[in-house]
Amino acid sequence: MAVRVLVADDQALIRAGLRVILDHQPGIEVIGEAADGRQAVALARQLRPDVCLFDIRMPEMDGIEATRILAGPQADTPFAIVMITTYDLDEYVYNALRAGARGFVLKDAGPELLVQAIHAAANGDALISPSVTARLLSTFARGPDRGELAQPVTPLTDREEEVLARVSHGLTNAEIADELHVSLSTVKTHLTSLMTKLDVRNRVELA
Repeated sequence: MAVRVLVADDQALIRAGLRVILDHQPGIEVIGEAADGRQAVALARQLRPDVCLFDIRMPEMDGIEATRILAGPQADTPFAIVMITTYDLDEYVYNALRAGARGFVLKDAGPELLVQAIHAAANGDALISPSVTARLLSTFARGPDRGELAQPVTPLTDREEEVLARVSHGLTNAEIADELHVSLSTVKTHLTSLMTKLDVRNRVELA
């Protein structure tokens, strides 16, 4: 089955180019296009693509905020989102990943890497442009050793541990709510508390 992709970029020429590239790839189908972040969020919720390919700088709402809405801790069923941009800035990389993105690709990276990033996101993995990855590794190597996951200053409650275990197994917010017999809003509250206690920014880091 083909990977269904939603493309969002404020430049019509870029959207058309991405569609041509992706539609010519076996196993990928572009099912929609958006010209700004708000439209991207609306179309994602309507079309339910397997992967969203978002530009970072867009009018109305930028790609990072759109990603936070669709893939952040408050998302009931997080989308797989790959960010694509011309700007090789660390600030964009960090903010995109913290918002929940599963990939970060520069527009000059070439079709092959773009296709790899889309398939990786669809499979639950992540791919970042090599030049960006090298900088991230360098920054990490220079930073303090935080271990596998920060130890919470305030101990986790039994319920928070139950939620964390299910996030680690890939369950959505709705599935967690169903298993624990609680409301979606309760699950979101626990996730927010977990991220605060463990000093992480999104579900990807929790898992």
